[in-house]
Formats: sequence, C-alpha cells, structure tokens
Amino acid sequence: MKVLVGLSGGVDSAVAAYLLKEQGYDVTCAFMRNWDSLTNDDINGNPTLNDPVCSQEADWADAEAAAEALGLPLMRVDFIEEYWNDVFEEFLREYRRGRTPNPDILCNRYIKFDSFVKFAQENGFSTLATGHYAKLGRLNGSNVLMKADDRNKDQSYFLCEIRRETLNHVIFPLGTIDKPRVREIAGSLKLPVAKKKDSTGICFIGERKFREFLSNYLPMKPGRIINIIDGQTVGEHKGVLYYTIGQRKGLDIGGTGPYFAVGKNVERNELYVVNSDHQDWLYSDRCLVSGINWLADCSSNLNCCAKFRYRQADVPIRLIKMDSDTAYCEYPQLSRSVTPGQEAVFYKDDICLGGGKIDAVFRNGKDLMRLIESQVHPSE
Repeated sequence: MKVLVGLSGGVDSAVAAYLLKEQGYDVTCAFMRNWDSLTNDDINGNPTLNDPVCSQEADWADAEAAAEALGLPLMRVDFIEEYWNDVFEEFLREYRRGRTPNPDILCNRYIKFDSFVKFAQENGFSTLATGHYAKLGRLNGSNVLMKADDRNKDQSYFLCEIRRETLNHVIFPLGTIDKPRVREIAGSLKLPVAKKKDSTGICFIGERKFREFLSNYLPMKPGRIINIIDGQTVGEHKGVLYYTIGQRKGLDIGGTGPYFAVGKNVERNELYVVNSDHQDWLYSDRCLVSGINWLADCSSNLNCCAKFRYRQADVPIRLIKMDSDTAYCEYPQLSRSVTPGQEAVFYKDDICLGGGKIDAVFRNGKDLMRLIESQVHPSE
C-alpha cells in the first residue's frame, strides 16, 4: 500500500515514517510549507524574525535530513493560501470577537486532514499518515478516533474536527507507543532529529512572542483592568483581545494578588479580574457548544466526558443534543475556566465522539459572561 507521511522535521513524524517502512508499506514523505515568514510576519511585509534562517526553513532542512537517513523520498507542498484563508483569518476573527481560538484544531481540520489529504489522493496515495499520538478503532463497522496509549501525549483533542470520512484514509503509527520509546527508536537509528525538542508554538507559524506577533494583525489598545468585586481599576492591560479566561501570568497587576482574568468586554475594552479569594467566578456548570463535528454516532442525551482544554482531566458531563450540531454540556460538579471560543471535545471511554466550539458558559442558569458584566456595570 502506498502511504504519504507528513514529515514535519520533528522526531515524531520521522519515527512514524520509519515504523511504516518497517511494516512493509510503500512510504513517501511530504513536507508542508504553510506560512510565508517573509511576507506574513509583518503587515508591512517586513520580516520580523531574528534568526538568519526562519524556523520553517530549519524544519525543512531537518525533514530532508531525516528522509535521507531513512532512505525515503521527500516531496514539498505549499498550502500558504489555504492556511491564510481557512486557518489564520478564522484565528483572527475569533480574537476580534474576544474569544480564544485553537489554531492547532483549525490547522488539522483544514490543512493536514483536508488540503493535504486531497494532495495525497491526487498524487496516487490512498492513505495518509502523521506523527500524531492517536489511534483508530472500530465501532459498528466504522473507523473511530481513539485516545493514544500514551495519555500524556494523546492528541485526539486536536483531531476532533477532521472529517469523519477521513478516518478511512489515515494511519497513526504512534498510537500504541509512548514518547520515550519514540526517542529511543530515533536514537537507535541515529536520526538527526532524535533529540530535537517538541514544537510548542502556533501550528506552522512556530514559537513566537505571541503578544508581539499578534499585534501585527490586531493592534494593541490599552485599557482598564477592573476588579469585579469592588469595581475598582487595578491596572492597565495592553490589549483586551490578548487575554484569556483563567489567565494569571502576564496581567502585570501590582499590589495584592494574584489576580485571575474572568471576563472581558471588547466594545468597552475592559478586562475583568478577581483575586484568589474570589476564584469561584471562574467556575461554571453548563456550556453551549455549536458547530459540532461528530466522529461517532451517539444518542441525543448521553452521559460521557468532555475536555474543555488540552491536557485537562476528563470532565463527566451530561450531553444534551439540541440539533445536529449544537448541544448543551451539563456538569453540576463545576468546571474551571471553560472559555468561549475554545473547543469542547467529547469522549465515551477512549472513543472521541467529536467536538465543537464553546459559545456560552453558564452558572445556575445564568450566562456567566453577562453576569460578570452586570457585576461591573449594574445600572445597565
């Protein structure tokens, strides 16, 4: 079987390619270039990178070296336009709304498991493989997405919005092994990327000083930081769009604390906080999720679990479907920092049922964000 492996220049995808080759697959690798650092890093078209070689070109060099070491052919494909239109523009739209999007989920949905899948099929490959830590299983005669055996690295959360039919055309070679074993394999093969650190930056854009990078597209506009308990101004933010619910570091508030961001108003350009004595304002018991992408069949009302952010422990919920792509999640035991714009991903045991964007968050039947605003501006 001919398999196209997405080779990122990291250790995970390199070992995934090796494992497939050892299993007898006809393996070809491909490197995706999706961000033009020389024109997109600054709104004026001026590069803002300090490195003589941008991170993406360094990744390309690492991918070339890994493919050569494995004796595998390597292709290169650009999805710069698709990434800008489908991922980055949506990323900016969500921030302008005062929400916190997840670019990795958008990237997997539109680029790695859509544009790249089409590229693979157009070039004669029936199957695509990546270095994601996830597994495939079978349920009622269909492929389903499952958590990886290495729960510390499981990336099924980031794959929740890929098309269901795509599960019939992908392989996840790392689903049954853990990260230390991946490093061990890479070391034994003397792969040049064996000790390369894991990427923690924005998908395909790389590791940046996030606030400074984002200011190229969403100009900073300082405003008040308000303690919702007494309505007092406790500091000045650098741009309300850059903060997220639950954030503690980077608020730059002096005096007593620590403070936690609990809400924001884009129109008023206000950031709302509480100190550690009032963290109950961070907790909700219900949220509305829309645009749900279902990866497995499930009943209209289901007891299952959800993750409201990556690496969060599974939260037991009651999932109540409102229509084909909208549902309420109820969790009376309360959950912290459930944030509009982020992803709610649903699980039944190890099976990923799908996921969608959190639209609104509630506490005792009241919209928590509106409740916070009424606390600050009670006369409105």
